[in-house]
Amino acid sequence: MPIYRRPYEAKAWQNRICPAETMVKIHPDQSTSGAGDKTNSPYLTTEKESFTIWMKSLVFNTNGCTVFNSKGKIIYRVDNYNSKSCREVYLMDLSGHVLFTLRRQKFGLFKTWEGYRSSSETSINFDYFRVKNNVFQIPNKDSSSSYKVITGSCRNDEQYSYKMVNHGSSLVIEDNCGKKLAEVKRKQSKNGLELGDDVLTMMVESQVDHSFIVGLVLTQSLINSKL
Repeated sequence: MPIYRRPYEAKAWQNRICPAETMVKIHPDQSTSGAGDKTNSPYLTTEKESFTIWMKSLVFNTNGCTVFNSKGKIIYRVDNYNSKSCREVYLMDLSGHVLFTLRRQKFGLFKTWEGYRSSSETSINFDYFRVKNNVFQIPNKDSSSSYKVITGSCRNDEQYSYKMVNHGSSLVIEDNCGKKLAEVKRKQSKNGLELGDDVLTMMVESQVDHSFIVGLVLTQSLINSKL
C-alpha cells in the first residue's frame, strides 16, 4: 500500500511517476522561447514564455496537475491523490514547497475561491486573491463567461485587478485595463493535432508572475470541477 504524505513535504516521488514516454508527449517543445536567466523573481517572466499544463498528478497518475516550462522541466505541481473538487488545494513547486493555498468559500448564491500566497519571494504587491463565480452565469461551448479577480495585501485593501475570460476551450487573463497577460488553450502537436483536453498550452506575457497565473488557471479549473 503506498504511503501518502502531507502536501508540503518534499518527497522522492520522481522515480515512481508515469513512464518517460508520457512526459515526452506532454512537455513543451524545446524550440519554444523561455524566460532569461536574470529576473527579479524566480516566477517573473522576462519575455513571452510558453508552459504546458497537464491536468494530472505525476504521483501514481492520480488527480492533480503538473506544469512544465519550455525546456520540459517540471516547475509546479498539485497532488490531490484520489480526491477531486477538494475544498483546499496546494500549488507547490517541484520540491513540494507550497506557493499558493487555494480554498473554497461559499457566500449566498456565489461560490468563491481564495488563494493565499505562501512564498515571499516575489515583487508582486498582494498576499491573496479572490475569484467569484456567479451561479446564474452558465457558460456553454459557444458562449463566453468571465470572472473578476480581486487582489490585496489585506481585506481592507482589496481592489479589482484582473479578469478571466473563458470562451469555449480557451481562457484569457487580462488586467483591469484589458491588457492580455496570459492565454490558455488546448495543446497542439507539431502536426497541428490537438492533444487530449487535459493537456494545455499556457502563454504568459513578459514581466508577469507565472506562479500567480497558474494559481488563477487552477482556480478556474476548480470552479468548473475539472481538478
